[in-house]
Amino acid sequence: MSSKVRSILVLGVGTVLGLTVALGASVVSQRYVHRQVAETTATSPEYLALLGEVIERVRREYVDQIDDRQLVEGAIRGIVEELDQHSRFLDSSEYEDIRIATSGLYTGIGLDLRLREGRIIVVEPLAGAPAERAGILPGDVVISVDEAPVDANNIESTINRMRGASGTPVTLGLMRDGELAPRHFVLERTEIQVQTVHGRYLGDGYAYVRLSGFADNTAGDLDRTARALRAEAGRELEGLVLDLRDNPGGVLGSAVQVADLFLGEGLIVRGNGRARQARFAEYAHPGASLEHVPLAVLINSGSASASEIVAGALQDHERGRLVGERTYGKGSVQSVLPLGGGNAIKLTTSRYLTPSGRSINETGIEPDFTIAGAGPDGHIPRRAAFSDDEQLRTALRLIGYDPIKLSRAP
Repeated sequence: MSSKVRSILVLGVGTVLGLTVALGASVVSQRYVHRQVAETTATSPEYLALLGEVIERVRREYVDQIDDRQLVEGAIRGIVEELDQHSRFLDSSEYEDIRIATSGLYTGIGLDLRLREGRIIVVEPLAGAPAERAGILPGDVVISVDEAPVDANNIESTINRMRGASGTPVTLGLMRDGELAPRHFVLERTEIQVQTVHGRYLGDGYAYVRLSGFADNTAGDLDRTARALRAEAGRELEGLVLDLRDNPGGVLGSAVQVADLFLGEGLIVRGNGRARQARFAEYAHPGASLEHVPLAVLINSGSASASEIVAGALQDHERGRLVGERTYGKGSVQSVLPLGGGNAIKLTTSRYLTPSGRSINETGIEPDFTIAGAGPDGHIPRRAAFSDDEQLRTALRLIGYDPIKLSRAP
């Protein structure tokens, strides 16, 4: 992928849960280009005057006094967000969230959290992170941060309080199932590398890998995970299940690199846009490390954007069978364009096509085998949950593995 394309294209950024990153249903830039736009806009003066008049009327006559910064940011948000559901203005905090989402690196305590039924639940602490070392467990419910109760209606504010400078303390209040009194953990923030790749060796040469997002380090981590699984098997893998369920996307370049691990040749994705940088075609390279491993891919309605690029490329090249439910259907690419004051806009600049020329925007990708079912609860299912997952069981059968063995395993 050319450096110019890498610099602007984003497949999706969403909410950072302070701890780990949930990449949203769009495509985000690997590298941000800080340059001034040489040409000024050709907007008619009468429309600029109209905008100024509206701002002034609101400033003078709205029932409550509005800060000038709030007025201007509101005007910008209105302009950008009126374009489509994926374009938006990013203030400095939201811009930082995108940086975290694409780099996979942040300073915090290392928790993967989810909001369920109005409660913030620990899915799992990241291996070796402060939260794991302190004894926080999956299923714990976060009730306070630095003695302030969590607000389910403003999760981002709560989560942001868990982030901070490396070496600084933060106190978490947690409720644990079966206990009446909360537990309090004093943790020291540190630099965290978010893991988007989670693998498990199943035996007999077969393996399972889940991708929870597409960050800069995802393809490299997937390659290393595959090598570790081969080493555990003591031979080449007989088959692999790639789980993209509930994976909302991430960096375009990462999606291309992941697909390239499975494809020895051919087109991966093509993009069309008005700007020269938004027109691109990405191809696989010979010598893919997983090119010959039998493959099945799990997808569902939560598989979006970068996940759909990978799934679409593998399906079009008949490289692996898709199992599960129709994907989300997001076929556009966003660019993160820096503005002054540490702000930015995330702007739709391109629409992409799968290798066969399909546009999946608002239609999604249909699996080869449609099977209803829930996605994994967290990064990777517990061994006991494998036998209860019909989508996974079907994928295992397609690559030649007997899923009954999982239910018999300890």
